[in-house]
Amino acid sequence: MFTKSRSRRIALGAVAGSVTAAFLAGCASSPDAAPQTTLDPAENVSISFSFWGNDVRAALYEEAVAVFEEQNPNIDVKVLFLAPEDYWEKRQVEAAGAGLPDVVTMDLAYLRQYAQNGTLLDLAPYLGTTIQTEPLSAAVLEAGVVDGVTAAVPLATNSWGMFLNSTLLDELGVDAFTEGTWDEYYDWLAEVSEAGKSAGVDVWGGVDPTSRFTNFQLYLRAQGSELFSDEGEPGFDEADLTAYWEAIQPLRESGALVPQQRLSEIAPLTGFDAALSTSDLTWDNTGSGFLGNLGEGYELELIAPPLDETGGKDLYLKASQMYSIAASTEQPLASAMLIDFLINSPESGEIFGTNRGLPASQIARDAADLDEMSQKIADYEASIADRLGDAPPVPIVGYGSLHEKFRELVEELDFGTLTIDEAVAQFFAEMDVALAQ
Repeated sequence: MFTKSRSRRIALGAVAGSVTAAFLAGCASSPDAAPQTTLDPAENVSISFSFWGNDVRAALYEEAVAVFEEQNPNIDVKVLFLAPEDYWEKRQVEAAGAGLPDVVTMDLAYLRQYAQNGTLLDLAPYLGTTIQTEPLSAAVLEAGVVDGVTAAVPLATNSWGMFLNSTLLDELGVDAFTEGTWDEYYDWLAEVSEAGKSAGVDVWGGVDPTSRFTNFQLYLRAQGSELFSDEGEPGFDEADLTAYWEAIQPLRESGALVPQQRLSEIAPLTGFDAALSTSDLTWDNTGSGFLGNLGEGYELELIAPPLDETGGKDLYLKASQMYSIAASTEQPLASAMLIDFLINSPESGEIFGTNRGLPASQIARDAADLDEMSQKIADYEASIADRLGDAPPVPIVGYGSLHEKFRELVEELDFGTLTIDEAVAQFFAEMDVALAQ
């Protein structure tokens, strides 16, 4: 457990119960009057700041907030840190009671939900003044806009990629996957898994890639579609999802994927973290975490995911995390000052590197001392420039629950407790509920 080393408190809270209260209807809130532009140095203020992550990220935030408080001695920051699986449940409890922290680390999957329900401040009055915008690209800033309101400012970008464990592949004597279609990747997964079986070791080609909602998103984007339109209309039907899940069914049946039972036993580690899998598709900023969990002696590579359509623009730069300010805050200026520091300061870039993703701010990026993995991430994002399409629409309200439902259903497919037809029916039932909100 991460413990505080200074007078600031870091709250590690347990989350109780489920949330039944609904958010207030409306859109992101804006200040009624012109925003305050300077903070009285004689006035001591306190703000709260929430983020998710592991102990490594918590230690980095401890260091960064200490520097901010040293530069702004009249601002005290109370840091609220939770593991990812608890973070959003806690935020929903707070939002239902108009009690969000002053500064909230936001995820794109939840941005529309919070922005449209009046819980986030419109940051536009602080952009270009308290929060520097020159170091940020227009495309990055646009990612935080919902219905014309700037509800968040992205702090970093990342893109979807494929990690390969070169060390394990060398030990098995199997060439790394380089490029190809999804079917060709599935064939490669089977080849690796057979090599592991022949060698008598518990190593497989990968986990079931169809459990990742983002892989399905890229599959659709390569064909010129999206998961959901700006109006919230789905870009796929039951037949599309059925075909997607059926394509990998032979690998499920042959045991060519890391067994779901093994994944349950090692959680919260993934198959890739535990050296059971030689490949994994995920956001590129996961690389440092993979290395930390694997330990010394492993070499990882990062390449582009499979692609079915020649010239397909399936990839995009995602705002890996964002910062928002609660509409209920009593200290909007101090909150905006903290956001600017965490996004734009060279100190922040030096402290975090690519832990939160590749810094969106050029100032922070220039100050970041990129280690080997961080440089691989930067090189990877440069290498996929020709494959990048427009960012998808801001996710619909309820996207987070759909994302989790998708994963849970594929877990049941891999356990063999559901048929594909049953899983598709359950997902569309869940989607109907989400779209009705």
